[in-house]
Amino acid sequence: MEKNYQSPLRYAFPKTVPVMVGYLFLGAAYGILMKVNGFGLVWTVAVSLFVYAGSLQYAGVSLLAAAVHPLYALAMSLMINARHLFYGLSVLDKYRDIKGCKPYLIFALTDETFSVICNEEPPEGMDKASVYFWISFLDQIYWVAGSVLGCLAGSILTFNTEGLDFALTALFVVIFTDQWITKKDHRPALTGLLVSAACLAVFGADAFIIPAMVGILAVIVGLEKVDRKKVETVCKEN
Repeated sequence: MEKNYQSPLRYAFPKTVPVMVGYLFLGAAYGILMKVNGFGLVWTVAVSLFVYAGSLQYAGVSLLAAAVHPLYALAMSLMINARHLFYGLSVLDKYRDIKGCKPYLIFALTDETFSVICNEEPPEGMDKASVYFWISFLDQIYWVAGSVLGCLAGSILTFNTEGLDFALTALFVVIFTDQWITKKDHRPALTGLLVSAACLAVFGADAFIIPAMVGILAVIVGLEKVDRKKVETVCKEN
């Protein structure tokens, strides 16, 4: 095996630049929301370090402000982040042989980090665990840095924060567009759109996420099996 002398950090950083741009703004929006709701820098940093779940953190601002019951907050957290169950299933093969940093990789598997890692194949000779670690770690650094900047800005600036949480949706659109442009196979993207639209129509906006994730996973697995059979057929013919 030819050894790759490029640093895993140097290789991973360019992969995370789109997430960096999004996370600095998203984290800043979150930090501002925390500050205007009465939570200071310590709370903001602690939540970004130990919770680190964008959509849940946005929802958590109102949960913290309203001092809701911990069991209710737990139930809300499970519902909002249930989609991560399917992310975990999707990276089983990638993380299977990783040992030392696997707990952190599991913790840091956000939507955006997953979108980068699921399509990432490190060069031959480069330690894939190090590449996945740096992608995950850099993304969290961006989020924490953004939330700190936002919290500091929120203590100085006063303005209407309505609509700041839409920044999270905007980042998803950017990542989807980037993957559509760079990938030749559009079947996974179209599967996500069509299955999500169907589940939204059937189950409604409040309950479509989990059925959509199940449907997307089932279709993707089916497509992979079909592709595998085609490859096996071609190999047998040759």
